Amino acid sequence: MRMLLQQRPDGPEEAPRFVQLFLQPDLLGGFTLVRESGQIGGRSSVRREQFLDHASAVAAMERARDQQIKRGFQVMFAQGASAPR
Repeated sequence: MRMLLQQRPDGPEEAPRFVQLFLQPDLLGGFTLVRESGQIGGRSSVRREQFLDHASAVAAMERARDQQIKRGFQVMFAQGASAPR
C-alpha cells in the first residue's frame, strides 16, 4: 500500500509540503510503516514503525492518513488502499 498527500503552500514562493505513507513486508512476516515528509524539492525525513501483523499496520497507516488530512493535507495518490473516509 502506498499513499501520497500534499498540502498547498502558504505563499507563491514556497514549495508544497508532502507526506508519503507506505507499507512494506519484512522478512519475518511483519510489516513496516514508512512515513516520509518534507517539502517538494527540499529536505525530507523518514520514520519507520514495525508491526507484527497486516491489520495493525493498516490501522496505523489509516490513523496517520487521518491526522494529516486534519492538518490540511489532501490525498493525491493512493495505491492498494481505499479512498479516505
